[in-house]
Amino acid sequence: MLIQVVTLFPEMFREVFNASILKRAQDREIVELRTVDLRRFGVGPHRSTDDYPFGGGVGMLLRADVVVPAVEWAMMGHAAPAKIIVTSAQGSHFTQPMAEAWAQEDHLIIVAGHYEGIDQRAVTLLNAHEVSVGDYIVTGGELPAMIMVDAVTRLQAGALGAQSGASQDSFSTVCSGLLEGPQYTRPRTYRGIAVPEVLMSGDHKRIAGFQQETQMSVTRRRRPDILGGAVDRRGETQ
Repeated sequence: MLIQVVTLFPEMFREVFNASILKRAQDREIVELRTVDLRRFGVGPHRSTDDYPFGGGVGMLLRADVVVPAVEWAMMGHAAPAKIIVTSAQGSHFTQPMAEAWAQEDHLIIVAGHYEGIDQRAVTLLNAHEVSVGDYIVTGGELPAMIMVDAVTRLQAGALGAQSGASQDSFSTVCSGLLEGPQYTRPRTYRGIAVPEVLMSGDHKRIAGFQQETQMSVTRRRRPDILGGAVDRRGETQ
């Protein structure tokens, strides 16, 4: 899989792309991660990438005649059609099912929005999907793009050490979309708090039941908003 990020700040991605799971996935040739420097496609002697919005308003917008050529360049030489994403505070919420769908693509291009956003004509011409990572504001789309790249990469076969790891994560559709319950490791007792006895019992049925109950409890307490569509492992809608 090829993932490219179109950004004004490619240097922000160097350390991220060369650490942990992302580096391992590239070393194993499972995924190829690239950045495209938007500044290279700037217009005029100063390589301008933004301008004032028509109709007034605070801030600047990335120009369509900069973003579109940059994405078109990123698509050149690749047989597989690219799915194009634009980070945007006005976009649909990024979710685990969305990451799972994107992970099936051969080529993903993420345009990191900046300033007050992107000229809407670029979104229209590229048939791009506007996506937000949450209801808060960050300086630019680079950090959201990193989140998306990580979420998609770790779903690729062989990217994680344990192949079942991704499917057991919180929000995974395979794992019913519930939050994970609490987990424990050594020592068995630390500062007076012991690991729950059931986890030490070796009784797989009891352990599975305990884990399911704690998943439901944690989700109900911390994220009751997602329980409406959750289905537990017994197939009962909660």
